[in-house]
Amino acid sequence: MCLRRTRMGSIQIVDDGQSLPSSVEGTVASIGVFDGVHRGHQKLLGLVTSKAESKLIPSVVITFDQHPTQITSPENAPKILTPLSKKIQLLEKLGIDYVYVLSFNKERASTPATQFIQEIFVDAVRAKSIYIGEDFQFGYKRSGNVELLESEGKSLDINVNGIKLFKSDSIDQGQVSSTVIRKHLELGEIELANEKLGRSYECTGIVVSGDKRGREIGFPTANININESIATPADGVYAAWYHFADGEKKPSAVNIGKRPTFSTGEEKSIIEAHILDFDGDLYGDEATLVFEKRIRPEIKFADLEALQHQLEKDLSEIRTSLR
Repeated sequence: MCLRRTRMGSIQIVDDGQSLPSSVEGTVASIGVFDGVHRGHQKLLGLVTSKAESKLIPSVVITFDQHPTQITSPENAPKILTPLSKKIQLLEKLGIDYVYVLSFNKERASTPATQFIQEIFVDAVRAKSIYIGEDFQFGYKRSGNVELLESEGKSLDINVNGIKLFKSDSIDQGQVSSTVIRKHLELGEIELANEKLGRSYECTGIVVSGDKRGREIGFPTANININESIATPADGVYAAWYHFADGEKKPSAVNIGKRPTFSTGEEKSIIEAHILDFDGDLYGDEATLVFEKRIRPEIKFADLEALQHQLEKDLSEIRTSLR
């Protein structure tokens, strides 16, 4: 049996092909990509943990090592909101006891739905109750759904609950889904994305060497290389917290874009963070940017003086925003 513990130690991760410890005779389970672990996911998983507590058995989330579309339709694969390691941290905060990580590959994609139910829900996690989003599909050619699970569950003594998609009257543009949150990020609507996530959106990357142009104009920046598979907000200037690898955080002005004022001909957006009240060497460090507010879109300025003047205004607004 292959069991690993996360850094925080309370949640347990079970690898595909293994099963939960033999001492676990039953669980309350859910399955999904859970990208973002947003407010809709939180509501669903709240049902899971509440049921598990009432039945005095563990809760388990079945998820994937990568987005399934990376295998089934790679050209349509979405940008990721939460890498697996971050997803597990968020699931732990929600009180989930076990995470079962499916290795999604061509073999898994071709598994018939009924076989999947037996292998995963019965043999691997020994589910007694399942809570699943009403639109979730699984198995070969996505032939598995809530109706099939309910039908199979009756003969397997598993209670299956299909849960409607979460919508909130208190949230502007109330639909909550990973797809909608990605769209908000693409449009630079960071506050809407944050509201639907139930927390501030963050990206983690490595500080790399840049052209030092920011330092030359009096605004030194850390260039952060974030994996291209991760969703990043639209080009623009943002108020964000810069989290150092040791846990310390400082307010920062983050510029995402192609720096049109300098006419550098960048083909892809560069992510730069000007950390307020800080001057130091960060090359090679891991950095996490936690986005709070979009200050403005990226603009091409007439000259360097106009850019510097605008940056001073941006920093003043960012200081106020992050108090």
